[in-house]
Amino acid sequence: MIDRQLFKLAGASSIVKKLAVLEVLQAFFIIGQAYALSAVLTILWAGKNLDITLLIAFAGCFIMRQLINWLRDKILDHYSSSVVENLREELLNKIFQEGRLLVQKQGTGSLITMTLDGIDEVRQYIKLTFSKVLTMMIVPVFVFIAMLFLNWQSALILLVMYPLIVLFMIILGYAAQEKAIKQFGNFQVLSNNFIDSLRGIDTLKYLGLSKRYSKSIFSLSENFRKKTMAVLRVAMLSTFALDFFTTLSIAVVAVYLGFGLLNGKVSLFPALGILILAPEYFLPIRNFAGDFHATLNGKNAYHKICELLDEKPELETQAQLHEWQDDDDLEVENLLFNYPKGAEIGPVSLKIHGYEKIGIIGMSGSGKSTLINLLSGFLTPTSGKINIQNQTSVTLNIPDWHKQLIYIPQNPYVFTQTLRQNIAFYAPTATDNEIKQAIHAVGLDDLLRDLPEGLDTVIGQGKRVLSGGQAQRIALARAFLDQKRKVLIFDEPTAHLDIETEVDLKKQMLPLMENRLVLFATHRLHWLKQMDYILVMNHGELVEQGKFDDLVKEKGYFAQLTKEMRGGEDVE
Repeated sequence: MIDRQLFKLAGASSIVKKLAVLEVLQAFFIIGQAYALSAVLTILWAGKNLDITLLIAFAGCFIMRQLINWLRDKILDHYSSSVVENLREELLNKIFQEGRLLVQKQGTGSLITMTLDGIDEVRQYIKLTFSKVLTMMIVPVFVFIAMLFLNWQSALILLVMYPLIVLFMIILGYAAQEKAIKQFGNFQVLSNNFIDSLRGIDTLKYLGLSKRYSKSIFSLSENFRKKTMAVLRVAMLSTFALDFFTTLSIAVVAVYLGFGLLNGKVSLFPALGILILAPEYFLPIRNFAGDFHATLNGKNAYHKICELLDEKPELETQAQLHEWQDDDDLEVENLLFNYPKGAEIGPVSLKIHGYEKIGIIGMSGSGKSTLINLLSGFLTPTSGKINIQNQTSVTLNIPDWHKQLIYIPQNPYVFTQTLRQNIAFYAPTATDNEIKQAIHAVGLDDLLRDLPEGLDTVIGQGKRVLSGGQAQRIALARAFLDQKRKVLIFDEPTAHLDIETEVDLKKQMLPLMENRLVLFATHRLHWLKQMDYILVMNHGELVEQGKFDDLVKEKGYFAQLTKEMRGGEDVE
């Protein structure tokens, strides 16, 4: 039940040594407190005057015990915060480097929950585990030795009861742990479902499916509530069992000592000492058992984070690429990608030359975004051959390739930063003049005029609210500002915009595509005539490819798809 992996953390051995010294001191002060109090009461019972020295000794031991607890908490607060901040940094670096694949494997909600709430639970888990485990290992031993000197028969009675308490704690602890693991899995499912539904709420409302999804979220949350109550029932049962056995043990000793006092076999001082020390003997294991249930989520989160950090990174190729030029080629042959759950994309074979504009079309779920991610290097193919700038590779996860990309997704991220910093994301050294030119080029002049502090106005989450069109324009302004990057990646950038906003944006987007390689995934037909070459996806397969006019003449899947999208009208 004790997580040994925690004791392998950096700095753990040093912390353990410091805490061990504090726990030994605390054990002596507990014993001193009990001895002093027993002596004071014995003297008073005998009708003698109060011994101030013993009373001061009792107060001193009590105060020192509290100071040790405060110092221990202070040390653990600092250590646990340091450890979890390092964990958070490692996790964020992992997500930054392999975010696309991790999101697809774990789900957005799960990663957000793990990075925010999960890290905080790990902090509490580290703090409580180090504190309670060492207390449980050290304090009872010293207290038991002290009780042997007072009344060895009573000490043996308590020693016999101790393994029974441990046994019940282990049995009930494993039961609670199993339920907590299932609960943690349900929480991840609930988080992913909620985030995905929240992202697509506009689409769900448009399609009239919002109520159905609200029922799905309600069902998942109810299931999570029931699992939580099941864990709490086991936790309460284990607490009851521990309290019952510890109380029973102390009661048995109290009865034994009572008869001893009546028969004159036991004097008052050792009897009082035993009765004061007996609760202290069981207190560490009771505290550990109670906090064990409180730290189960932290334990599950910690192991999940460690699993993510230990996962092998995406394959990266250190090919030396120059800036993309008009005479460069990118050729892929039999590119295949398998998702963990079994879905397959490919095989895909195609050749891209120079500053072509490549349109990728298909229904939702056809594999457009996955193909974009493969060609961007965000995903590593399961198999296939890649030749780029006359160099062979098994993946496009190439640093020199990524440095040339400008990626504009369906929902561009607007950082909680100033408008200047958001637009200068790819070109942090850009001047205010250059930024204003980019703003004018993408039609954000009205937004700039409305902002109270101009370019220095903070926008993003919790600040200035932006419409979907404004967020897309900021992403386009980033692309306009950085003329050095010659590869533009659009993953359905206008999917959630109304047609009027999209047509207006199109005027700003077309000039950006000049003298650049463009990969444009879309399901809007009006973009296709601006494309030099079109890839047609269906159920994860590249079923057709070619120029717009040639695909129309072939009367194949492309013609059928575009006809369906036009409501039965043939493509002109």
